[in-house]
Formats: sequence, C-alpha cells, structure tokens
Amino acid sequence: MQKNFKPHPNSFKNTFCAFSEVLPDAIQGLKKQFESKAGSTYYYTEEGMYRVSNHWGRLANSKWRLIARNPDPEASGESKTKIGFAKWEEFYPDNAEEKLYYIKADLENNLANYEHKNNPEYDGKAILRTSFETAKRLKQIRNLQQLTNWAKHFDYEDIDELRKEIINELIFTEKTLEQIKREV
Repeated sequence: MQKNFKPHPNSFKNTFCAFSEVLPDAIQGLKKQFESKAGSTYYYTEEGMYRVSNHWGRLANSKWRLIARNPDPEASGESKTKIGFAKWEEFYPDNAEEKLYYIKADLENNLANYEHKNNPEYDGKAILRTSFETAKRLKQIRNLQQLTNWAKHFDYEDIDELRKEIINELIFTEKTLEQIKREV
C-alpha cells in the first residue's frame, strides 16, 4: 500500500520544471492526490511527482514542460494526455526579474529550448537571461531554424552553417540579432 506523501501546497508556485514522459504503468497502484480545475491529476511519491495532463507549458505562475519519449511510429491516434514525472529536486525557482534561463539548441535536429541555470547540465557557457529575454531570443532562433527568407540578404554557400553561426552567437553572446547579422 502506498504511503500518503503530500508536499506543501505552495511548494510549486513560481517554479520551472521539465517532466519526463513515462508510460501509464508508472502510476498503476498510486493514489490520485489532487485534481486541478483544468483536469490535470497529480500523484505524489517520496521521490517526486507524477502529473497526468493534456496541457503543458505555462501554468498559472509556473513553467512546466514535458520532455516527450521518442514517439512510436507504429502508434496511431496517440492520446494528447501525457504522464510526466519529475523528482522534487528538479523543481527550480522562477521569477521575472532574475537571469535564470539559458538556451540549449540541437542544431542537427533544428530544435531549441530554454533551460534553468540550476539544471545540472548547465556548463556556464550559454548566457543567462530573464524569462522575457530568453523567450525573445528563443523565438529568433526558432525563426532562423524554420524559415529561409532571412538568408536572402547573405552571401553564403551552406545555409546550415550560416544558421549555426548566427544561433551560436545568439546563445553565447549578448549581441543583438541585428549586430550579429551585420558582422556575419
């Protein structure tokens, strides 16, 4: 039988957390301990929290993201409801004033996302920014990754190399996009 573990109700306010998607059998036998007005359900254990939800991202006063498992190409009609798990120590403080976030890009797969400075993977090289500054840079990076019309003003041989150069400058320097484009 599951021991009833319940965190303080305010322990999730103003937090950032990246949950890892898990399969439904992970919560089998666990007791649902909370259901939000939006329909998300929560299961608490001594190790961490399971969240079952069909919406992830900005939640009231927190930023909770789901890191999806690799999708199964054989699976059809997968549910939008996903189960995520996060350890208690993976909930990091969030606020609008402090420089808490950095951007991590996967240039091979044309992906980029923001991460918290308390993430053990942070190596101190990417510039830390506020959540607003990070969101603005992230939008610029995603536009560079997904669009090509911006490149018509450049003399280049390989658009992927050009992208990589500009994106790295956006991540690792304080230069504006305009400054970077002038220098390239």
